[in-house]
Amino acid sequence: MSHLQPYACHSTRSRGRLVPEPPAPPRSDFARDRDRIIHSAAFRRLKHKTQVFVYHEGDHYRTRLTHSIEVAQIARAISRALGLDEDLTEALALAHDLGHTPFGHAGERELDALMAEHGGFDHNAQALRIVTRLERRYAAFDGLNLTWETLEGLVKHNGPLTDAEGHALGPYREKGLPPAIIEYAEVHDLGLSQHASAEAQSAAISDDIAYNAHDIDDGLRAGLFKIIDLGDIPLVGEALGQVLKAYPDLEQGRVVHETVRRVISAMVNDVLATSRKNLKRLAPKSPDDIRAAGETLVTFSAQMKENNRILQQFLSHSMYRHERVMDIMAQRVIRDLFNAYMNDEKLLPKDWREDAPISDQSRYARQVCDFLAGMTDRFALDQHKRLFDLDPLFR
Repeated sequence: MSHLQPYACHSTRSRGRLVPEPPAPPRSDFARDRDRIIHSAAFRRLKHKTQVFVYHEGDHYRTRLTHSIEVAQIARAISRALGLDEDLTEALALAHDLGHTPFGHAGERELDALMAEHGGFDHNAQALRIVTRLERRYAAFDGLNLTWETLEGLVKHNGPLTDAEGHALGPYREKGLPPAIIEYAEVHDLGLSQHASAEAQSAAISDDIAYNAHDIDDGLRAGLFKIIDLGDIPLVGEALGQVLKAYPDLEQGRVVHETVRRVISAMVNDVLATSRKNLKRLAPKSPDDIRAAGETLVTFSAQMKENNRILQQFLSHSMYRHERVMDIMAQRVIRDLFNAYMNDEKLLPKDWREDAPISDQSRYARQVCDFLAGMTDRFALDQHKRLFDLDPLFR
């Protein structure tokens, strides 16, 4: 571990697990966390969970699983260059989407609306529930019993969740923290008012890089926009111009790939340059100095943030809000299944109705929510067809 910087998280100095376990050499504790995530049922299900497109639209589009692997690759590269713990960074990158529902953000919005009277739904909180409670494979504990550093990064990778007085921040400012985070923090303090480690910040910025760059590829492949539409987008247009100048007769598939790889490289190089400046300015001597910095240190420069904002605005208009993506089918399936399970607990598998009787509405609703959120797109569609004798793909 001599290659690690002083501000990196060292597995030998981990704050440990909620349920103490002996070491398992030759793996570090963070490598063990990564392996547990990879071998979890929730991780396997990401194979058939939508990133943007529902599975029936084609096998070439990215799923939550392929996206997570791409995020991990970028995150490891950033982590290595900054002298951070690559195993912890990879664990966080692979786990960051575990809590997502079927059918992408459309499914999440619908489930959140259905759970409004029972604490709502949040995919970050759901990821925490999965790794601390819902995965039931080990004899000595529920969940995966991950290290404090992995749990902290999973919950806070986008920044502090509360201020010093405990008031919710960011997306939780209006509704408050999700119950799952509040309940877990009561037994295992994750320092919700501080930033997360540099490893968690690396995983978070890698998610942004992978999401935006690869959605260009998927959007073009789906025909939601044309390659000429990218010409005026900062960074992307520049990369496209470089490719066309160097290879004027290149077919579109190769043009797209060459453009996307240049966008990724430019974003990664910007993150590294900006992060090194921030780290030199702050001169942190420990991971706790990173947490107490009061700012995100592994981030884009101001110019790249603006470039990224414009790209996200373009993708939001041309792709995420496209009629083929904003499909009412997802909302209908989630709503129909939720109402069916809420009205008849016998429709749930036996092991999903043992913990919460239907008479306890909020606890039972959370049980139904956990079951629904864990579904793949394909399983949800199959269940809908089984219960309603109707295939929503042919509405």
